[in-house]
Amino acid sequence: MTTRQELNKDKHNRIETEKNKVRKKKLTVLVFKVIFFSIVFITILFFYITYVANLHTVVREYRINSNKIPDSFNGVKIVQFSDIHFGTTIGNKELNTVIKLINSRKPDIVVFTGDLIDKNYKLSSIEQEKIINSFKKINSSIGKYAAIGDEDKEAFSTIFNQSDFTILNNSYDLVYKDNNDPILIVGLNKTINTDTDEAYKYFSEANHNSKIYTISLVHEPDFIDEIQSKYNNDLFLAGHSHNGQIRIPYLGTIPTKKGARKYYNEHYKLNKADLYVSSGIGTNGSGIRLFTHPSINLFRLSNKF
Repeated sequence: MTTRQELNKDKHNRIETEKNKVRKKKLTVLVFKVIFFSIVFITILFFYITYVANLHTVVREYRINSNKIPDSFNGVKIVQFSDIHFGTTIGNKELNTVIKLINSRKPDIVVFTGDLIDKNYKLSSIEQEKIINSFKKINSSIGKYAAIGDEDKEAFSTIFNQSDFTILNNSYDLVYKDNNDPILIVGLNKTINTDTDEAYKYFSEANHNSKIYTISLVHEPDFIDEIQSKYNNDLFLAGHSHNGQIRIPYLGTIPTKKGARKYYNEHYKLNKADLYVSSGIGTNGSGIRLFTHPSINLFRLSNKF
């Protein structure tokens, strides 16, 4: 005969069994939800990284005010593009899309601030010819200039020389528009040496204008500290950092790059000079962008306040 204690024990066991079944069911549902939402999140993140973050190029527009800008340059538009890293997320198709975007802004001056071909990519002669033909289509009413980046090799000179760009290799150009009041554009190449006297040789000439409006193109923005106190500059345009390429809210860029560990954000005010750092067009390393779009920069010069 079953005792009361045995009956209570059986009943308790049945209750515990039911509770365990409920707990297992809840755990199974929870695990399924975690897996499901993880898959959804990874899919959305992959879609964003592949089709939005890397391929949706934005235009950042800035107004540059200075009483040093000649009247003839008032309203002049400068477009900067940088860090194409051709062969990673950028091929001929993507490059032509960027060029159409540049031309749509009807620039007067176009500048490139380094890293044309990715260092790990072997460019074919056919691809090189296509890039030259594409760059020839970039329109500017005054001129097109290119500064050298840390990954730029022999193809850089061939491509830009044959596509109507002026390469500023630790050198400068006096840029005129309509009259005899020029501005100065300097291109710095840190990869060959850090002696920039040749680049700013204009200021050692007997008839130089010490108050000339000066724009300096430099690939690695941290290099600016070596020249800022020594030479007259009003506007620095740089690249290299990709503005972090991967940016985490509240944490910032992860990781920073050598040559852009101090200056990697979009804009800095350095005494009387402005530094603008491009987020670039392509990617390097992982090929991933997160919360920082590829971009071109559009600057409108003005001496009207």
